[in-house]
Amino acid sequence: MSIIENIIDIPMEHERNVCGEFDVYLKKIERTLKVSMIARDGSIKIIGPKAYVDKAKSVFNNLIELSKRGNQITEQNVDYALSLSFTLEDDKILEIDQDVIARTVLGKPIKPKTLGQKQYVDLIRNKMIVFGVGPAGTGKTYLAMAMAIQAFKDGAVNRIILTRPAIEAGEKLGFLPGDLQSKIDPYLRPLYDALYQIMGADSFLHNQEKGLIEVAPLAYMRGRTLDNAFIILDEAQNTTPAQMKMFLTRIGFGSKVIVTGDQSQKDLPQGQTSGLDIALKILKNIDDIGVCMLTNKDVVRHPLVQKIVEAYDIYEKKNMSKDKEDKKRFRR
Repeated sequence: MSIIENIIDIPMEHERNVCGEFDVYLKKIERTLKVSMIARDGSIKIIGPKAYVDKAKSVFNNLIELSKRGNQITEQNVDYALSLSFTLEDDKILEIDQDVIARTVLGKPIKPKTLGQKQYVDLIRNKMIVFGVGPAGTGKTYLAMAMAIQAFKDGAVNRIILTRPAIEAGEKLGFLPGDLQSKIDPYLRPLYDALYQIMGADSFLHNQEKGLIEVAPLAYMRGRTLDNAFIILDEAQNTTPAQMKMFLTRIGFGSKVIVTGDQSQKDLPQGQTSGLDIALKILKNIDDIGVCMLTNKDVVRHPLVQKIVEAYDIYEKKNMSKDKEDKKRFRR
């Protein structure tokens, strides 16, 4: 295999952002693509087999363009640019970056960061009901929240309703002190955190007092008809089939519904079927209902989270295949 050299010019003001502190991103690209890189005087010389040099050049050109658009390059950007370099969609990372959903209270743009997240956002725009299913860190709730707040600001809906089942994550918290709101707040804290970051505490509290933003446990949805609202059901894997049916039949005219959940993190009693699992089977072929299955490739938290999700996936698949083998032997 012939070895070639290629030189890429990097504007000085973007060099540190693209190469990382102490050239940490540069070294990661070197290790992944099996090329050698020499950074000097605003340029990078790439040495290696032509196929891998071309991939490294594509990755760097994409990262430089992201930096020129004002993005702070993160390890997630580098990892995703590298993964796309092995496909025919290596330029998609720039297309994704153009889609600004909303801005936080500090003015930071909120954008999809992976192809899966981009598909999720597009489904929310085009469908009345969307199921966003995937592991932790894929932005299911945060992106849905950003879309809801932007729709509310644009006047597309009159109010936002956020709900989730009030169920402990594998532990019993016992009797909680305080009034009813104090008792349910711990279960809804992740929703408050996202609202504060995107909308700001003052704006959220003002709209909450007027009844335009409601954060409530799922049990409060029974008997209501929700018109002209953006409704998000979070942690849907912890609903029962009856709860899910009750929730989905609350939808009124002019409303949009997002259901988010992680099928690998159920906190239901042992033997209880998840309402999310049943709904995905029953509703998958209905028009105007979209399903986006996010994967560990869409994880945008710390890179270690992606590795944890992958490790658990491998472990659970091994256990499932082992259980199937044990059942076959038992039948014999």
